Amino acid sequence: MRYGRIEPASGQESVWDYPRPPRMEDVDEKVKVVFGGVTLAYTTRAKRVLETSHPPVYYIPPEDIQMEFLSPSGRTSMCEWKGRARYYDIATEDEITGEKKSGRNAAWFYPEPVPEFDGLRDYVAFYPSKMDACWVGGEKVEAQDGDFYGGWITASIVGPFKGARGTWGW
Repeated sequence: MRYGRIEPASGQESVWDYPRPPRMEDVDEKVKVVFGGVTLAYTTRAKRVLETSHPPVYYIPPEDIQMEFLSPSGRTSMCEWKGRARYYDIATEDEITGEKKSGRNAAWFYPEPVPEFDGLRDYVAFYPSKMDACWVGGEKVEAQDGDFYGGWITASIVGPFKGARGTWGW
């Protein structure tokens, strides 16, 4: 991976043009998350957070998630911009094969975000690397390297992206 902004083509965004502090915005496209053969989430009401050098993180309203597959994990973390996050473990049983699958700390949410991010309250973000697949607007996303930020990479996003080994000092 190289450091330095990649010039976006028409219809693309560079993560190096994203703001710091981050910005939250509504998503007009359909967002879908699948884990263990189960569609955990499907929405047209997602939000995304854009922060310099990171692919967007998508947050889904709990009303559009099959919350019975999520359980609080006890883990917490602190984001300097959004506040204290709490995490969910996920456990499913494939509706066709009956195969069981689980993922620890596979999703997170902000129960009491800072005022600037109150619109994210209780919305859930999923690590795409821990899911079977995530989609934005019908496009299967690629997981951001490193799993720290949980970004979703689509063809409309260019980097390079912070998060992989050797990028922490950027």
